[in-house]
Amino acid sequence: MPQQAAVSEEHLEREQPKENLDSDAEHIAALYRDIYNQAAGMGTLSNKEVVRSIVERIGEHGYVVADEENQIDMAGPEQVLRFCRSVDGKQEAELTMIVVTSSGGFIKYNLHTVDGTVDVVRGYYQYVNGRLENMSTVSYPVDSWEYTKEGYLLFEGSHYSEIYYALSLSDEPEHTALRVLPLDETCRKLNRAYLLPVGYGGNNLFLVDWSEQNFGNLDFYDLFDRFYPDIYELPVPFEANDDSGVGAVYRISAEIFEHVVEVHFRIDHEELRKKTTYIPEDQNYEYRPRGFYEAEYPDIPYPEVVSYEEKNDGTITLTVNAVYPEENTSRAFTHKTVVRPLDDGGFQYVSNQIIFPEVGFEPWWHSERLSEDQWKEVYGGND
Repeated sequence: MPQQAAVSEEHLEREQPKENLDSDAEHIAALYRDIYNQAAGMGTLSNKEVVRSIVERIGEHGYVVADEENQIDMAGPEQVLRFCRSVDGKQEAELTMIVVTSSGGFIKYNLHTVDGTVDVVRGYYQYVNGRLENMSTVSYPVDSWEYTKEGYLLFEGSHYSEIYYALSLSDEPEHTALRVLPLDETCRKLNRAYLLPVGYGGNNLFLVDWSEQNFGNLDFYDLFDRFYPDIYELPVPFEANDDSGVGAVYRISAEIFEHVVEVHFRIDHEELRKKTTYIPEDQNYEYRPRGFYEAEYPDIPYPEVVSYEEKNDGTITLTVNAVYPEENTSRAFTHKTVVRPLDDGGFQYVSNQIIFPEVGFEPWWHSERLSEDQWKEVYGGND
């Protein structure tokens, strides 16, 4: 018992009081307060160009600055590279990094290295009713540190959190992934247009091999869920039952279901009907929304287009890395995705192929929909 009490005291020392608003944080906030005030008044704080302006403004004053979504080139990357060399050389050094959030606040990392170890003090600052406040400050030793060949700085450590400790009886892990090297802006635009809106959660569009010649295991029900809100500007109206023990089943008209799929895929109606459950006498598709037993892990990778090639047939081949902060990797897997821009401003997905690792990648966070037999076993054949 005495040993456990000592650990708790150490935890308390590592969790700094929220009221501690240091002068450096106030100085940083003052550097872009005019940008913040204008954007807050217009409701555009999350606008990418507003975030870019904040990153550039703070960077002009010598700080290392990135955005939390890694969609804007880092300011001051040479400082990060120099610090990484100090870590590798077991030299003493310090570094401050600012990460701008989409809500107009920022995260401040104070890093210190000596003898190859790295310690972090991380403060999270947010505007509340127009006033900057320190929402939390924690400190921790880095357990995992890597500057990757993809140009990312990845580090992980654990700190005490009263709520997290009550749930898990352990410290709360914190994963940080920051792109240090700049990325071609066209790659970023292609990523925002074709990859990020779909991502790796709740669908397998980028997780399996498929093509227009062979759609393989592509799940068109998940893709219907993803694209319906964009096309009709409404949430998907077919919801799972609130009771986890009862399965919901709907019928969607062929006109609606096929239209949603055909917006982004060139697929024959007969082929689509083979890949789904089609009821010809009613010209409907049977649809079962994802339920409790098909939930996925919430912390997943995000896609990053790292190169592209425009083909003579009008398609674009995108090479995409899956960046996975929770797994401390900037390349969990790599896939090539082909898209076909259309004359009307739309586009179609043409194919996807996993090219790294060679033995394939298992997206463990992803949950496939229940098969018909599994669904009947879980829900007792309720239809």
